[in-house]
Amino acid sequence: MVAIAQDQVRTGTRTFYVWMALIGVAIAFGGFMPTYWSKLATGTFHGAPILHIHGALFFAWTLFFAAQTLFVATGRTPDHRQWGFLGISLATAMGITVVLAAINSIKMASGIGMADEARRFTIVSLGALAIFAFFLTMAIVNVRNPEVHKRWMLLTIVPLSQAATARLFMTAFAPPDAKGPPALFVAVPPGLLADLLIVAAMVYDWRTRGRPHRVYVIGGALTLAVQLLSVPVGNSGTWLAIARWVESLAG
Repeated sequence: MVAIAQDQVRTGTRTFYVWMALIGVAIAFGGFMPTYWSKLATGTFHGAPILHIHGALFFAWTLFFAAQTLFVATGRTPDHRQWGFLGISLATAMGITVVLAAINSIKMASGIGMADEARRFTIVSLGALAIFAFFLTMAIVNVRNPEVHKRWMLLTIVPLSQAATARLFMTAFAPPDAKGPPALFVAVPPGLLADLLIVAAMVYDWRTRGRPHRVYVIGGALTLAVQLLSVPVGNSGTWLAIARWVESLAG
């Protein structure tokens, strides 16, 4: 009976990670539906090519992560490991496009006299990139410890979901005549909404193992700290100097 119960828990856990991955896919595609996909379909989206590349890579990550969870759930662990190398390359390319997209945003905002506002707002995307990179690095370091590895990997979908939830907030609450980047505090509520993914994972752990895993505690605290500190740090002169340095990378 104990062995049967353990098998049921393992099966349920694999299913949970698949569902969480699919939720990540739904958030990514659904969140960008009004501001990207629908406009792309009607030919009304106007943006630099880097935005399309950036979007394609990030959407690809959500699909990649979903495929990886399915590999594990269906017992195809060797395939999961082999495709893991692709994930590292994909994540590297994603990081590069985040920086390039941030630079593009600054240049576009410069045309309407809002360069500094855009420089301040880069802390949102670059901060999300930093914690994504940390979560992925921790997952790679713990690749031989499945219980730790899978939880760090699950956390990677949280910073990616923040941009998608922000687009929903923007569609619902932004004034029709809004121009340029918003104030930094506007990014906090969508980030907190995305954090519910971590809460769901912690609750599932609580139900199946009696307590949340330390990975979720550490990752959740780090995510929340980055989100809340982005407002005072992003509005500081120090961050403006960092953003100008990032901008200078484009020459």
